[in-house]
Amino acid sequence: MSDSEDLLAWLQDWYARQCNGDWEHEWGVKVATIDNPGWTVEIDLEETDLEGRECPRQDVNRSAQDWVWAWTAENTFHAACGPGNLSEALALFRTWATAHVC
Repeated sequence: MSDSEDLLAWLQDWYARQCNGDWEHEWGVKVATIDNPGWTVEIDLEETDLEGRECPRQDVNRSAQDWVWAWTAENTFHAACGPGNLSEALALFRTWATAHVC
């Protein structure tokens, strides 16, 4: 299994653990494209064991196409990144969620 497949499997498992018949109707995980170009990620933390935890904003800017930003606000983990950095953005969430660091 590749690192990306392992990361995606972890995210799927995290999401499935949150689903309790109610959570998934109100909250969730959203991945979308932006016109920079790049990606945005929003992961709702309401009613999870991560609710209320902070991740100070971090910006990694390597080039116009190679960048990733991550932070929490209003009980949501946010990430935005370049077109080739989606795995890196999701890995930041996994690291924060499992190791309590951002």
